[in-house]
Amino acid sequence: MIWIQNVSKTFSGRAGDVEALKNVSIRVEDGDIFGVIGFSGAGKSTLIRTVNLLERPGAGKVLINGTDVTALPKRKLREIRKNIGMVFQQFNLLNSKTVWQNIAIPLILEKKPKAEIEKRVEELLRFVELEDKKNTYAENLSGGQKQRVGIARALATSPSILLCDEATSALDPKTTESILALLKKINRDLGVTILLITHQMNVIKEICNRVAVMENGEIVEQGNVLDVFSNPKREITKGFVKTVIDDTVPASIRDAVRNDGKGGEVLRLKFTGKSARDSLLSRVDKNFDVETTILFATVNELQGTVLSILVVRLTGPDGEIEKAERQIRESGAEVRKVDLESWKQ
Repeated sequence: MIWIQNVSKTFSGRAGDVEALKNVSIRVEDGDIFGVIGFSGAGKSTLIRTVNLLERPGAGKVLINGTDVTALPKRKLREIRKNIGMVFQQFNLLNSKTVWQNIAIPLILEKKPKAEIEKRVEELLRFVELEDKKNTYAENLSGGQKQRVGIARALATSPSILLCDEATSALDPKTTESILALLKKINRDLGVTILLITHQMNVIKEICNRVAVMENGEIVEQGNVLDVFSNPKREITKGFVKTVIDDTVPASIRDAVRNDGKGGEVLRLKFTGKSARDSLLSRVDKNFDVETTILFATVNELQGTVLSILVVRLTGPDGEIEKAERQIRESGAEVRKVDLESWKQ
């Protein structure tokens, strides 16, 4: 478990002081894949580096499995760090060393027996699927292969926590997908808790169960990924979510609805889980003297749960529309009326 409590960090420079972190608190439970997202300069890298005290907070505490690491002497801090692996954006490999040698470095520094090192490195090569590259020099690897080596090296000491600092930012989309699959495998098969930072919302969508959004050194929103994606509160979060779940109705459709003179109500409906697969709208058409028109729809799966967002128009007598809307609300859908006069997205 990682518990960052009211952490602040200020850097001093020629241009003055910069508050990189401002009273930040997050709690990462055992088994989580917890993502922190924000734009460059938001404080993400500083935050993740406080976990293993590569950056020491100016205020606040960092607890790892109940131990306040900010209060530990250097010797005990070194012991804690053995339980925390770290994966970097730019891989941080030694190009003059082979894949095998790069993975072995943490074990060599720990002065492990040669037989133990050989066994562990071979296990990791199989796990990250690089057995055929063991004698290849790092400089001759692709970006995805380099990151697999970096991940294997981070796992060498069998940590229970893995920190990922923009681990996919330097990779193309297909390679990113394969690295995310590997991280999920690490979390699932090895039970490793993962804290990652990114500016790519699709990374959060693909593998995280919890997320925190950072802006100007502060956590502005956090929670379960499904909750944050389906109901973002802050404008920055809404912007990130739209990069992967864009529920913006095209302007041509909005204009047509406003100008066709048919009136009615436009509703934004959000369904999750079983209700997302329900035939609610067809039942509404049958039960009431209304006509439902789907103006826009998007369906996504988050953490194994289906999230559907529909923008629909109900036309018919006012009383029937009210009854239909009531049934939709009672079905468990989240309903928001759209003001046609100010309908802008």
